[in-house]
Amino acid sequence: MTEVGHNSQSPGAPTVVTEGGSVAGEILAGRYRLEEHISDDSHGRQVWRGLDVVLRRPIAVVLRHPGGETATEMMSAAVAASRITHPHLVDVYDAIDEGTRAYVVREWVDGASLRELVADGALDSSRATAVAHAVASAVAAAHATGIAHGNVQPGTVLIADDGRVVLADARTGDDATMQQDVRAVGGILYSALTGRWPHAELGPDRLVDALRDATGALASPRQVRGGLPTYLSDLSMDLLDPTIEPPAADMLAADLGRLDTDNGDELFGDGGPLGFVTPFRPTELDSTISRTGRKIAVGVAALLVISVAVLVVSLKLTGGNSPGPDGSPSTRTSATATQSAGAHSTLISLNPTQVRIVDPPNGDRQELGDAGLTVDGDAGTGWETNWYGSPAFGLIKPGMGVLIDLGQPTDVTNVEVDLDNPGATVSVRIGNVDPGNTSQGDLQIYKTYRQVSSVVGAGSSVALPVGEKTRYVLVWISKLPPAGAKHPGKFQVAIDEIKVTRD
Repeated sequence: MTEVGHNSQSPGAPTVVTEGGSVAGEILAGRYRLEEHISDDSHGRQVWRGLDVVLRRPIAVVLRHPGGETATEMMSAAVAASRITHPHLVDVYDAIDEGTRAYVVREWVDGASLRELVADGALDSSRATAVAHAVASAVAAAHATGIAHGNVQPGTVLIADDGRVVLADARTGDDATMQQDVRAVGGILYSALTGRWPHAELGPDRLVDALRDATGALASPRQVRGGLPTYLSDLSMDLLDPTIEPPAADMLAADLGRLDTDNGDELFGDGGPLGFVTPFRPTELDSTISRTGRKIAVGVAALLVISVAVLVVSLKLTGGNSPGPDGSPSTRTSATATQSAGAHSTLISLNPTQVRIVDPPNGDRQELGDAGLTVDGDAGTGWETNWYGSPAFGLIKPGMGVLIDLGQPTDVTNVEVDLDNPGATVSVRIGNVDPGNTSQGDLQIYKTYRQVSSVVGAGSSVALPVGEKTRYVLVWISKLPPAGAKHPGKFQVAIDEIKVTRD
């Protein structure tokens, strides 16, 4: 677990050499014990995991040798940050300059940095949007007090184990501006969508460089990774484009908040937030990448509400199809249509040996038991996820599911799923190969299985049509409903029973 990015550096960031040292077990200011040296960041600061021996709580200590004038910027940033209370900003507890060294004591976040997460693979569009929304909200809170954060990058965006996204380690130097902060949010969105950082970085743990053409023009996220929603790709590029004036941070946060919904991908698909079709862009890089001046869609809340309302009503009336997450097809079928499709179907007999749980990275694989209870014929028993801090599995992983092996390719007509809580996003994916019951095998299943139907905000019982021949059926949960009285403020679901029918 790394609290800040290792040796990350953007253009223009000064390199500071830290002299002197501290050792594990040392107690600072009579109460802050250093326990583990985590990293040295690009601004010459050591990051330690520590313990406040008075309050008995874990802390992070950002320490620099020497103190004095050379630590002025760090201390000023800490003082400014300590005055802001916001759910997406780390809490700053103390800041002390001893002359020979200076250090900032702040909240310790159990989890991983965005840098670590995307190094293992880019996030799906909904999780990338949620991260960018959280960061934009944190930046807006800082700007509301009149200060710029000055250090928005994947190493300072922390994803806690409970799903909370927080921004850490501000730098309020003379070169830090509010406009740069907003543009950096575009970089965060770009990084989350592609696994690449659109600025130069130094150090052994730097992210993979962004793709560029022969002229140095940046490739859009959709050119790097096919299937991403156009509106997200364009938004990140607009924020990074120096020829386009960026919006204020609070306006950007509001815009991202509009997109950060359980059904955003279902409603908007690849046509942009208002359904406008954008010009086709090749997925392979050409010798030139031309971009026309696009304006960032802000201040259109009223029009958007009308557009979305019309679209939702249209979907409900027609039962039509709409794109699912990352542009994958999603089928919404009325109850009447589902019953008709399964009128002449036969229930497939399943036993516990035919099912297992799929938990792709970054899952801890501690939720793999009780899969057989989903096909035991008893609606009073089932498999249950752990509880998470947000509907999107705490932003830790893209989802979880139950994999059913039918033994041979079978003409499947329908999959019925009984849940303990309404409100989940449930889909059915199909494939003909199981790469193995491992974290990487589960990741391949998630990436390669084709989605054939999906329901957003499912009820306690949902029927999903298939109508294709397949050996493996994956019942996939990508968004969790509120856990209710069991865990107030948390999100969790149980699959009580799964029934599969064939022609």
